[in-house]
Amino acid sequence: MRRKLTLCGFLIAATFALAGNYANFYKDLPVTLSEPVAPTIPANTVNLKDFGGVGDGITSNTKAFAKAISALNKQGGGHLIVPSGIYLTGPISLKDNIDLHVERNAIILFSPDKLEFMERDETTGAITGTKARPGISASKRHNISITGEGVIDGNGEWWRGVKRSKVSDTEWKRFKAMGGTEADNGTLWYPFGLKHFDNIADSYKEQESMRTHLIRFTDCENVLVQGVTVQNAPKFHIVPQRCHNVIIDGVTVRCPWNAQNGDGIDLMQCRDVLIVNNMVDVGDDGICLKGGVGNEGLKHGPCENLLIENNTVFHAHGGFVIGSEFSGGMNNIVVRRNLFSGTDTGLRFKSGAGRGGKTSRIYISDIMMSDIVGEAIVFETTYADRPVGSSDAITKPKAEDFIPEFCDIHISNVTCRDAKTAISAHGTLDMIHDIYVSNSVFFYTNKDKDIEQEGMVKLSNVNFATFAK
Repeated sequence: MRRKLTLCGFLIAATFALAGNYANFYKDLPVTLSEPVAPTIPANTVNLKDFGGVGDGITSNTKAFAKAISALNKQGGGHLIVPSGIYLTGPISLKDNIDLHVERNAIILFSPDKLEFMERDETTGAITGTKARPGISASKRHNISITGEGVIDGNGEWWRGVKRSKVSDTEWKRFKAMGGTEADNGTLWYPFGLKHFDNIADSYKEQESMRTHLIRFTDCENVLVQGVTVQNAPKFHIVPQRCHNVIIDGVTVRCPWNAQNGDGIDLMQCRDVLIVNNMVDVGDDGICLKGGVGNEGLKHGPCENLLIENNTVFHAHGGFVIGSEFSGGMNNIVVRRNLFSGTDTGLRFKSGAGRGGKTSRIYISDIMMSDIVGEAIVFETTYADRPVGSSDAITKPKAEDFIPEFCDIHISNVTCRDAKTAISAHGTLDMIHDIYVSNSVFFYTNKDKDIEQEGMVKLSNVNFATFAK
């Protein structure tokens, strides 16, 4: 009992210390931002093993997690300790005032059996939904956190389609050894018809559309994710959606470089957010902001009052990204002191007709980039979401509502070594204007500027360099 109380006291002290330590990040900002409120977690502590948890990598812990969270909920909340071990489980649903604390050498491993993540009729067992539940979720909750030094693993290879062109011969053989389905003359593989697990849909295309996120918080208040490693999601890794007061601090997010739709941290229409000290190495966008599509995006409003600082992004389609959907808008965002090394693009602004909104008061500074495959800075306005197996054709935007308007974006003090193209912008002046890039250095290997119309991007004290001819 004394050990539990001591540990609990440490955790609570750490929680309150975190709330105080973040004030330094909010000094000398180019725009006023509200510091997010950290969750307050009661002093109760339980251990997963006390509720039947078994960390042998074989035993299902779905019921143990549910029982432990229920017990904490009856006490008004507290800390659920996941000790050393490998805990195979189905979905975990957090409740108010609960901290999921994953200790060092502990792995929460989500089941490869997709049926465990589907809503099912209690009588017939038939699947009743069209989307799988996230690995860890919370909806309309207050004061929730995931902390610790352990690992949360989504077992994503059992969910994701694979492009043959993106894997080695050895990897391709491993996927085929799982069973599954080859499509499009052997250029694609889907985890449909696996040897050991049932399908959750009638076709591989339908099942592909049912992939789920690893961690998703929806309409929550006071959210903290700190210290853990989050890896190998079926789709996106960490997804706060329409949340207020969000802190993601010191988290490692990782998955194979070729994981389809393997976004790292995706913020969707959130307010008062701090993203700091994280390392991201993923298959799609690294740190991405989204703002909804069309009227639904307008209804829920913008991503607003965000500070993104001291993060490192290795492989990703983009280091920092806005889009593709942002109809609700993007306001009051500061991105500074981040490093992108080996990303496909550095700063990526992407959208298309029917998905766009308006940006305002976006300040990006002190960005270090190296080994950028494509563009260091890119504005693309003909973007379309293309799932695995769909056409890669690009079409010009049609005249319709929700045309993207990237504007009032201020980029300064960028240092980039080795990008194919330094700055690219394609669209019209209605879609791309009042973009300012200043006091920056770009070493490019192919082209300094690929800007469709004069006036889209305004440069001041920008040095472009390449190899001597």
